[in-house]
Amino acid sequence: MEENVVKESKMKKHVTVVGAIHIGFGAIGLIGAVAIFFVLNFAKGQVGNDDVAQTVVGFLSISLPLLVGCMSTLGLVGGIGLLTFQPWARFLVIVVAALGCLNIPIGTLKGVYSLWVLLQDDTIALFQKK
Repeated sequence: MEENVVKESKMKKHVTVVGAIHIGFGAIGLIGAVAIFFVLNFAKGQVGNDDVAQTVVGFLSISLPLLVGCMSTLGLVGGIGLLTFQPWARFLVIVVAALGCLNIPIGTLKGVYSLWVLLQDDTIALFQKK
């Protein structure tokens, strides 16, 4: 019985760390999305009268900040949910972590650690209690 309490305590700490990591990276990502938006809109004004360049930079100035902002918002919301041990947050962060694995090398490290923590049997039991 005491061994289960120790495992639960360890997994709570890991879940808290994963939640904090996703909150931190989510906040940084939102700031980055705003910065990308402003930089690319500035670049759009600097490319001159080239229609192809205007189109490409215009597309990137909308799509990149939107992508980064959406992923960051999902990570931020999921991280907050993990800190309160909401069952839906576990599933959300699993998806965000899996997609984050494509962001080599930091996203891969964050994603693999998050997946390792959230897919453990002890963690699943921890979220089923709520």
